[in-house]
Amino acid sequence: MGRRLHTTATVGALTSLLVLAGCGGDPLSGGDASDGGEDGPIVVSSANFTESEIIGNLYAQALEGAGLEVETSFNIGSREAYVPALSDGSIDVIPDYTGNLLLFLDPEADASSEDAITAALPDALAEEGLVSLEASEAENKDSLVVTQETAEEWDLTTIADLAEHNDELTIAGPPEFAERAVGLPGLEESFDIVPTAFEPISDGGGPATVAALVDGDVSAANIFSTSPAIKTDDLVVLEDETGHFPAQNVLPIARDGRLSPEAQDALDAVSAELTTEDLIDLNLRVSGDEKAEPATAAADWLEERGLAGS
Repeated sequence: MGRRLHTTATVGALTSLLVLAGCGGDPLSGGDASDGGEDGPIVVSSANFTESEIIGNLYAQALEGAGLEVETSFNIGSREAYVPALSDGSIDVIPDYTGNLLLFLDPEADASSEDAITAALPDALAEEGLVSLEASEAENKDSLVVTQETAEEWDLTTIADLAEHNDELTIAGPPEFAERAVGLPGLEESFDIVPTAFEPISDGGGPATVAALVDGDVSAANIFSTSPAIKTDDLVVLEDETGHFPAQNVLPIARDGRLSPEAQDALDAVSAELTTEDLIDLNLRVSGDEKAEPATAAADWLEERGLAGS
């Protein structure tokens, strides 16, 4: 794929914060296929963590493959930085996660299911002058995970199945999981799950949490659903049949009116193909032994799915 991506330095407050933004609404329009919209090159951004940068590269390269001029400004920070940046035109497109985006925009929102969150997003985004494009099947959400051995020994398929093993169940997770509505209190209220012990580990479901699970120190752990450990350590993600954990579908958000129909189509094509399993594999390539660059992993994924353009 011919490379025409230009990387721009991020300035001011964008370099100091973490971000996530999102939107849902009317079709985006404006500009022609040569420059992607009203103001020249489309500036594609990402929050400052690996998975967001990978997805940002998917978006940027898909747009480039559609013949659009693109600049990238990755790792700008959190939603507190990038939502205003989208609104004021400093950046044009960024990936986000539906559930957390809605809560950022509307802290009182109580939607949990994919459909309810998707329905609530357009109005919340419109207040910031933003819209979202099509959401993907891919999610990076809270999950409860066990080892293959435990799943077989306890005959586990769903989160609810854990309740039959309260007398020997131990759970690891971030300290706040002990108090969060979807954490221990919610597990008890929704499923009658009451572990004999909770092991707080402050690494966001990272290596220490995985080690506690794999080494048998705990029998279940709160780990994000796109963690490479799910594949490398043959872990089992318990099915969340009731939607206990809010949906977190990946989708592009953008400034209203910024993107041309060609740009929208290119981004929608990525969302139509992207799955949770894909994100696990992409994260593993970049964060695992291969240490691939996010741009390389993204380019290969697009090529494999016929989305790389000419």
